[in-house]
Amino acid sequence: MPGRETILNAARKNKPAFIEAPPAWAEGASIAPEQLTQKFIKTLESIGGKVIQCNDYDPIRAKLQEQLATGRFIANTIQGLGATSTEVQTNSNAQSLEPVEMAFIAGTLAVAENGAVWVYESQLLNRLLPFICQHLVLVVSRETLVSTMHAAYRKLDIAAEGYGVFIAGPSKTADIEQSLVIGAHGARSLLVYLVGGTEI
Repeated sequence: MPGRETILNAARKNKPAFIEAPPAWAEGASIAPEQLTQKFIKTLESIGGKVIQCNDYDPIRAKLQEQLATGRFIANTIQGLGATSTEVQTNSNAQSLEPVEMAFIAGTLAVAENGAVWVYESQLLNRLLPFICQHLVLVVSRETLVSTMHAAYRKLDIAAEGYGVFIAGPSKTADIEQSLVIGAHGARSLLVYLVGGTEI
């Protein structure tokens, strides 16, 4: 018998017993809304992000105005906060976006288990923006919080647009000498505003 068949037959005889895949976690199965919020905050803060809870857009508008007053390149892509940045277009390249100090971007939903926020391409205006800015501000409705990635994918229509991304925490790496470096290849900080009961 050829060597290939010998190997394949040996593999067939030694297959482990079949184990059924565990059922996907039920969406928010036994997690009260306030626990879901606390889990999201705890998880995101443990990976270097920060969360501010608010009931409306006013504190976010104030933050945007405060940043605009510095004269630095602040990019706003959220119409609900005021005028969006005309400089940030789909065809803007890395060279033109390199000076962006802070970017304000709306998220579609947030995931408690890993602190991730899903953002569609249409919310980004430019795919480079959340990764090239120095500081990233994401705004997401508390109503969109889900417990797990299973629940997130059940809610998302990932084919709706050509691109979308989960963002969790600021950029970080510990590859070099096992020393954690924040902002190694992306935003140096992430601030998430959880807006209570307000759809964005």
